[in-house]
Amino acid sequence: MAAVGMVGCMATISTAAASASLTGAGSTLVAPLMGNWINGFEARTGGAIKVTYGSVGSGAGIAQITARTVDFGASDAPMTPEQAAACGNCVQIPWAVSGVGIGYNIPGVKKAKLKLTGKVLTAIYFGKITKWNDPKIKKLNPGVHLPGLTITPVFRSDGSGTTYAYTHYLSKISPAWKNTVGFSTSVAFPTGVGGKGNAGVTAVVTTTPGAIGYIEASYIIAAGIGAAAVQNEAGKFVYPNLTNINAATEMVKHVPRSNEIHIDNAPKKYKLAYPISTFTYCIVPHESPKKSELEQFIKYNLTTGQKYGAALDFGTMPKIVVRAAEHTLAGL
Repeated sequence: MAAVGMVGCMATISTAAASASLTGAGSTLVAPLMGNWINGFEARTGGAIKVTYGSVGSGAGIAQITARTVDFGASDAPMTPEQAAACGNCVQIPWAVSGVGIGYNIPGVKKAKLKLTGKVLTAIYFGKITKWNDPKIKKLNPGVHLPGLTITPVFRSDGSGTTYAYTHYLSKISPAWKNTVGFSTSVAFPTGVGGKGNAGVTAVVTTTPGAIGYIEASYIIAAGIGAAAVQNEAGKFVYPNLTNINAATEMVKHVPRSNEIHIDNAPKKYKLAYPISTFTYCIVPHESPKKSELEQFIKYNLTTGQKYGAALDFGTMPKIVVRAAEHTLAGL
């Protein structure tokens, strides 16, 4: 997917700093919001700091910040202990929250007329449910005409935090999935076809009758494709919209020192929670030569920049998470 590049400036700082720049790479999930962040940072800072971002997937983002070929990485998956050790004194800072939607292309089925459960999604991605008129899907969707069309599961072919969030959710739903496929930025899907980036999966779903794919909510909105309502632990079928993503964040009562937070498949007391919700992270090293520029950019994104999120189905960052993020940022 093409890099998102914008120029930001700060008229109030010295001429020497006028050539300052930041480069980042990673998450395609956060890329639509990143474009607005960079534009907003440009308007706020007036001319001194150029920010460029490569929307290359979370796995590549972690690899690039580890190699120090960029100044910051972006990932929807928290670093594993092995990745954290390899990154060498890096920290992860949560800076946005969204949902992984289930996009579909079923001719004759309206955009908001499909209901699915975690168990059915697991069976589809295991290759055990192969037709849209399967009795298990029909039972969830009385009155909806489901054709005898072959289901084409679509997955991310690149290292992806969206894959991490989706497979982490499936692993909570299905012990069999957890034990045989597991969760990571890259897994061996038992069936289906791949697409690179959220844009790539969206393109495959859009052009393939019968396709289903896990896609960040803003891409589903932009493409105008159907999004399934997914059953949560309270038994409600909910969409990846702001209300339901925000409901999932209500379960955050504590943020560990690592800043790793999981809000998928929230307990049933969170009645509106969308079950495939996720935080997304900025990954930066301690003692970066770009520390000042990074602090300015990340601080902007955590505060003023949050205003751009709602239009793209990014939720409201809980105060407890913002405080933890700012504490980590202050320690760079």
